[in-house]
Amino acid sequence: MNILVLGKTGQLGKSIHELVLSSLQKHNFVFVGREELDLNQNKSINSFFNGRHFDVVINCAAYTKVDSAEDESKLANQINHLAVSKLADIAKKQGFKIIHISTDYVFDGKSTKAYKEGDKPNPLNSYGQTKLDGERAIQRILTHDSIIIRTSGLYSNFGENFVSKIIDISKTNAEIEVVNDQIVSPTYAPDLAEVIVTIINSKKFYIQNQKTQIYHFCANEALSWFEFAQTIFKHAKIKIKINPCDSNEFTSKVKRPNYSAMHTGKIKNDYDVSDFSVNNSIERLFESKLNKNKFDI
Repeated sequence: MNILVLGKTGQLGKSIHELVLSSLQKHNFVFVGREELDLNQNKSINSFFNGRHFDVVINCAAYTKVDSAEDESKLANQINHLAVSKLADIAKKQGFKIIHISTDYVFDGKSTKAYKEGDKPNPLNSYGQTKLDGERAIQRILTHDSIIIRTSGLYSNFGENFVSKIIDISKTNAEIEVVNDQIVSPTYAPDLAEVIVTIINSKKFYIQNQKTQIYHFCANEALSWFEFAQTIFKHAKIKIKINPCDSNEFTSKVKRPNYSAMHTGKIKNDYDVSDFSVNNSIERLFESKLNKNKFDI
């Protein structure tokens, strides 16, 4: 199989690349970024696929700047929605499958229990709305043989994320405040990469004429950003005072769901993927000297 991965410079794209390099894979993986395929330009998308054949396209690329999406809604919509629609059109013509990564921010956070795939989306912000529009474009155009995976709070040793930000802040502050009223299921990007590769290596994925499915994959715990910060500092062996606070104490033009934990039973049942806990994943993140050097701890 020829597998194309979009978003090679992002956390998930890099995590998939690292996994592929460290394991024997029977497929041929091609990784591209904005230089090769610019999702902001439909001409670039069409040109890239002209004369190239792929069996599966994994779309890890997205506009993920939640705050900036309010001011750059047109750009966010192009990358998260219109470009995804274009990819789906090309997939339908060329006959390849798509694995598309979406987000917990399609929900409004009014639930008190983990969201299931069939729960009604109701985004609170531009980022969530454009991601939902991208999901719906795939479902409309590719009614069969593709997968949408919603995930939550990705972090890794690559790029900027909650873990890297919170560690950087700890270097210049004796104590910090972290919100305690937003509940999430923060997900280690290498764990999601492992799930995606598991799906690609599954015979079930290649059964023809299966209805396009939405799956949820995230850590198996629901915890606040405050609790997540405590876990990070514990495993990083950083001593700092952390004070819980309400999200309304921070100025932001963006509304975020207060609760966005997701139920992962469907993907575990269909593809026999593993359970990943926050504690275990954070421990693995900090277990190597290489990663500790990347975080400068």
